[in-house]
Parts: sequence; structure tokens; C-alpha cells
Amino acid sequence: MYSKIMIPVDIRHTDQMNKALSVAVDIAKLYGAQLHIVGVGQSTPSEVAHTPTEYAEKLTAFAAERSKALGVTFTPHTEISHDLAIDLDNVLKRTADAIGIDLIIMGSHVPGFAEHFFASNAGYLASHASMSVLVVR
Repeated sequence: MYSKIMIPVDIRHTDQMNKALSVAVDIAKLYGAQLHIVGVGQSTPSEVAHTPTEYAEKLTAFAAERSKALGVTFTPHTEISHDLAIDLDNVLKRTADAIGIDLIIMGSHVPGFAEHFFASNAGYLASHASMSVLVVR
């Protein structure tokens, strides 16, 4: 049913990704699917990385560590955005289309005040992506 699964990750909050990654691993094992971790970094220095290259190295290290810990292979994909606040959703959607993803599994947080007025990234993808989106809270 699913052959390529994408898990968007926020390198700042890798400690909150375990549940989404575990669900992705279970579904990938069930269907024999490939797992793709996608991280979107910035072209300017940030608290996560000073350069896009440093961001890619951190994402690759995270994917390798999680691959070893969970006994699967996560293929890392680094995308760079000039403004995450504006184009994160579009970058994730475009990347999913480019890879040929048929399921996106995203971690989410409990909605707060702001989410009642602004759409979350998971909500946007669930509404606009052509593939299935599973939001794990």
C-alpha cells in the first residue's frame, strides 16, 4: 500500500520525534516501505546551524543515529529555505512530490492558542498534499 514514507523533522525538537518515527517504522515494516527523513534548514545562520552544510551534517547524523537505534534505514533529505515562516509548508509538499512519497507521517503538538487562528504545518499538508498524511500527537 505504501512504498515511500516521509517524516519531516525539526532538528531543534528531535526529542519530540520518537513517537512519529516509531509509527513510521512500524508502517514501513508492514509494507516494506522506504523511510525518508526531511529537514528544512535556513540559508542564514540560526540556533540550529550556522550554514546549510552544517544543517545537512546534523540531519544526516540524526538519521544515522535513529536508523541504528530503530533497526531501519532513514534516508536524509535536506532542503533549504530563505524564510521558514513563509515557505516551510510548500518546501515539504514540493519535496514529497519530488521523492514520490505516498505517505507523510508528521509529529504534532497539542494545539495552543495560536493554532486556533493559524494553520499548523501538519494541518496544511493534510489539506493540500496529494498523498496521505498521518499526524501523530
